[in-house]
Amino acid sequence: MLMFVIRQVREVCSLRSFIPPHDLLRDFVYRRLWISILISSFGAQITLLALPLTAAVMLDASPTQMGLLTFFEVFPYVLLSLPGGVWLDRVRKLPVYIAGEIAISIAVASVPIAWWFHHLQIEWLYVVAFMIGAVNTIAGTAAQIVLTQIVPRERLIEAHAKNALATSGSEVAGPAAAGALIKLLGAPIALIADAFLLLGSASILRKIRIVEVREIAADADFWQDLKTGLHFVLHHKILMSLAWVVGAWQLAYNATLVVQILFATRILGLSEHAVGLCYVGMGCGTIAASIVGNRLSRRFGPGRCMVFGFALSGLGWGLLCFAPNTAWGILLFTIMLMCYAVGGVFIFINFLALRQAVTPEHLLGRMTSTMRWLILIPAGPGALLGGWLGEHFGLRYTLAFSSICALLLAIFAWNHPTIRAIKKLPSLK
Repeated sequence: MLMFVIRQVREVCSLRSFIPPHDLLRDFVYRRLWISILISSFGAQITLLALPLTAAVMLDASPTQMGLLTFFEVFPYVLLSLPGGVWLDRVRKLPVYIAGEIAISIAVASVPIAWWFHHLQIEWLYVVAFMIGAVNTIAGTAAQIVLTQIVPRERLIEAHAKNALATSGSEVAGPAAAGALIKLLGAPIALIADAFLLLGSASILRKIRIVEVREIAADADFWQDLKTGLHFVLHHKILMSLAWVVGAWQLAYNATLVVQILFATRILGLSEHAVGLCYVGMGCGTIAASIVGNRLSRRFGPGRCMVFGFALSGLGWGLLCFAPNTAWGILLFTIMLMCYAVGGVFIFINFLALRQAVTPEHLLGRMTSTMRWLILIPAGPGALLGGWLGEHFGLRYTLAFSSICALLLAIFAWNHPTIRAIKKLPSLK
């Protein structure tokens, strides 16, 4: 996997002369950021499979325990987002981003260490999930702001689409390679590869130079700044409309996330390597959506593209709900991952660009953290509910619940006057 990443990076650099003159990848700083995203995304594919597979296969976790594993990863967003946003508006974002990559590498590396010393239990995976969530809460917000410091606001949808394309390459080759690595070494040991890839990403980010001007008033008050960020988001019609619909989608998504690995391994009987191969479908979906996402958003509008994303992800979850324990079921599992990937790209490239386009520079940290806080408040309950439904009624009931929620959300968003009316990226007033 590491050699594949190196080849991808070299290919991007060698094809620079063939990149169109006005393409964002022509910009040296953005290109370096893009390569860093590509590398860390490969590592993320390992953790995406290895952490839940360690819980489900090695530790024989129940649906409720899988729900708790997801809950502990999203809970830090609710706990830390608001104060973290205020702090980020007072510091340089790039060093925080780099420190986050290093911290997550340490967190994932602790799993094979615990396994090696025969101390690996589900409770430790809860701790690791919480650590990953806590770091992503702060460093992930910083990463989103770093993008706005590199890319002009009017090109944010294009930038987010290219970032999604960077992750799509890893989502095509990453799951299959991760599955093979997990089969060869075991899920815990495979996480070491993620740790090294994250360190490589941090090394690339260290060479980026950004001139960031921070103007902090001498009488600045932490709690007053927090209230200012909250007030800005809560009284902004577009931001609040986005928070409502994406938050509802997060509830459905996290409920499904809890059971999809269990469904693959226990209902469809897939091995770890076979699960990785199925996840290639997710990468193919991400590539397709990333290529056409910017173009379709310009033609139909960011709001309508988000509605399409809600509907498509709900359709995928609904199809898997009826999947039989045959080859057709495996095909439906792959199609579900593809539908989720396409839907997710259409939702988030527009969601991220819209919220950044309407926010002044000095409020970006607080806006980003507040929006992440709002949309992820439902994520924890969604994960717990998905685990409870899966354990007491069956995994298919969780999928049916998520599908119905997403499809109803698409209908609601289509009829929402603010969402449907967004036909182009707003300018900052």
